[in-house]
Amino acid sequence: MSCPILNLFAKCSCRTGMICLFCGRLTVAVIAIAFGALIAWKPKKTIDIQIALYRPFNWKIEPISMEKEIRNTRIMGIVVFILGILSLGYILLN
Repeated sequence: MSCPILNLFAKCSCRTGMICLFCGRLTVAVIAIAFGALIAWKPKKTIDIQIALYRPFNWKIEPISMEKEIRNTRIMGIVVFILGILSLGYILLN
């Protein structure tokens, strides 16, 4: 029986001094999973961070309905999380 972890490292070719395509894709998938989970877990905090990021540009952002905005942000986070997991599965299985 082959070890899946050794098989994972066999797909990596970063020994050449540059990050390989496999590790780049793996990193993007893991970041998507992390951000998706955080957005789904704390949607109000995510909205507050977005408002704070736009403030230095003299843009005032206010949602018309905060309840809808929180719901939509949570749904977006869940979708990003699921897409990250699907991407990770695709990367590891190919």
